[in-house]
Amino acid sequence: MTSDSLMHDSVNVTFGEKEEPMMMTGMHSVVDIFCVGCGSVVGWKYEAANERTQKYKEGKFILERFKVLGPDGSNYSVSQEAQVGGSDAHDA
Repeated sequence: MTSDSLMHDSVNVTFGEKEEPMMMTGMHSVVDIFCVGCGSVVGWKYEAANERTQKYKEGKFILERFKVLGPDGSNYSVSQEAQVGGSDAHDA
């Protein structure tokens, strides 16, 4: 499991096509988000959630930390206190 955080906004990204994968917490409408610099998938944005208990995720972003690097090429490190919420991984 990764230590990804649910975020309210993201910058320097573009969006892919809407998909409706079955995730660990149910069916969601999501779009992949891509780095504008390198074009790599760095996470996803929740467009809609089918479960009422998951509606708080709508419009929020997940950035996969292991895919996001700092300006010097090293991985960013965020303390536990800075995490906003849990993550929801795509089922493989």
